[in-house]
Amino acid sequence: MPDVGGITADQLRSYIERIERLEEEKATLAADIREVYAEAKGNGFDTKIMRQVIRLRKMEQADRQEQEELLELYKRALGMIESPHDEE
Repeated sequence: MPDVGGITADQLRSYIERIERLEEEKATLAADIREVYAEAKGNGFDTKIMRQVIRLRKMEQADRQEQEELLELYKRALGMIESPHDEE
């Protein structure tokens, strides 16, 4: 196939078709993940919490620890939990 504007049409078509196949696979995987969440929910698990756990597991330990410490600090500042000084 000829070049059009410096682009090889066959090469472009190949990229587009590969992306389309990957998008189809992604949609299939997303449906599979939804099914697993639905199964977990049916067995009494809180899927919102499961999603948070999965997000946390993807993080580096240091980043996760920093986030948890900040969350605790913010909650303490808002009076959602007692600070260690409140107990004395």
